[in-house]
Amino acid sequence: MTNRYKDAGVDIKAGYESVELIKKHVSKTSNLGSNAILGGFGGIFDLSKYNYNQPILVSGTDGVGTKLELARTLNCYDTIGIDLVAMCLNDIVTVGAKPLFFLDYIAIHKNIPSIIEQLVKGITTALKSCDCALVGGETAEMPSVYEEGGFDLAGFVVGAVEKEDMIDNTNLVKPNQVIIGLPSSGIHSNGYSLVNKIVKDENLDLMKQYEGLDTTLGEALLCPTKLYVNETLELLDNVKVKAMAHITGGGFYENIKRATHKYGAKINLDNIDILPIFNFLQEKGQLELMEMFSYFNMGIGMIYIIDEIDVDKTLSLLKGSYVIGEVTSQEDIVIC
Repeated sequence: MTNRYKDAGVDIKAGYESVELIKKHVSKTSNLGSNAILGGFGGIFDLSKYNYNQPILVSGTDGVGTKLELARTLNCYDTIGIDLVAMCLNDIVTVGAKPLFFLDYIAIHKNIPSIIEQLVKGITTALKSCDCALVGGETAEMPSVYEEGGFDLAGFVVGAVEKEDMIDNTNLVKPNQVIIGLPSSGIHSNGYSLVNKIVKDENLDLMKQYEGLDTTLGEALLCPTKLYVNETLELLDNVKVKAMAHITGGGFYENIKRATHKYGAKINLDNIDILPIFNFLQEKGQLELMEMFSYFNMGIGMIYIIDEIDVDKTLSLLKGSYVIGEVTSQEDIVIC
């Protein structure tokens, strides 16, 4: 048999090796509805195993964006899969959905089994923590599309929520309701085109621990996205949340507006505990503070809108959370 396919840049044997390496990680994500079989043509999930009366399926898809460039530069691939999962799961939980199963897509210049294993290990570590099953995926070796060392990740999640419990912010959000913020772990997975530009333009050393940072710059920038699934679902069991927002691309202005819908919000700047990495990037990039709030989460990864009567209970359930503002009758998001 000839090696013409390998000569074209695709190593089938490396693909087989990758599958064998990731099987032990995938099996750890098995949950009530999954069959934990890897290698079929379709991922199977049995929704009847869950006690839903009128289940509404909620789906989401996302990637990690140009944070991948940092992972590649630092040759560190074991946390980027956590980012992928968190970006998808944090989105669908905002309507009250419990994540049930997940699929991943890895496109890469050259299939290097050890790198594929690290990527999938991060994915499965995050999924296991939320009782969400990895039921399938695809690894595509595309040397004519990606440059040497280049790759991309995409994820797809499906969750479910009882129809009567689904959060519809168009009807629930009202002026004077309270906005609670839950801290982020860092930059998460948005704004990295700007981050990478600042690092390049200012000739910053990723291996150096700069003043004000607790770790090296590279470690601070690669810190994985926090998962908010478990604490959010627990909160929903105890408090009538009116709306939620995952603070991703677009920062405070775009994402909080998605939660307040036809209303606005007043965010108390003095209440925001801005993480050191954002102060560092603002200084090095010579950016205005409000500009930063347009691009980054600034230390708040998820917000919850609740009635004032539920504030104390919410703060006790969401460890580390605090009040950051309130819903207003105006349409604008104001940070002051």
